[in-house]
Amino acid sequence: MDVFIEKIVAKKKKLEDNLIVGGLILAGFAAIIAVFSVPVLAGLGPLLAGAIIFGVFYLSKSRNIEFEYAVTNGELDIDKIIAQRKRKRIFSANCKDFEIVAKVQSEHYNESIKQTAGKIDAASSIDSPGTYFALLNYKGVRTVVYFEPDQRMLNAFKTFNPRKVYE
Repeated sequence: MDVFIEKIVAKKKKLEDNLIVGGLILAGFAAIIAVFSVPVLAGLGPLLAGAIIFGVFYLSKSRNIEFEYAVTNGELDIDKIIAQRKRKRIFSANCKDFEIVAKVQSEHYNESIKQTAGKIDAASSIDSPGTYFALLNYKGVRTVVYFEPDQRMLNAFKTFNPRKVYE
């Protein structure tokens, strides 16, 4: 029997995201003022102002990030979706390779896991109550993956790796 489960999670915006968008808006406003204050560029002012506004809008939308989890017959694939227009695969592994899958807010999440060299953050927020971690050797590096699976995904992981999944 084939197993296929999908879930999309939107990343919560942090203070740094809001500061970047605010900085882009201020820089765009300053650039528009500069365009209209330079006599040589004043004739192209409306065209350049439109280009600046489009650039600010385009760059600020790129701070909207979602993660798509797909479990297919024991394979977990995580894609990063930027502004609903650009997709990039950031993680792909077989759940049989997981050393442990457990909630971040559990006794299984200890200092040695927190200090792991490789980290892939694919959760809306690490502080969310439904955030889990998976520990494995990924591309030759001991890596911890933060993600938010639903119950169907956890059941699929248990099917393929029953002794390593804790709820």
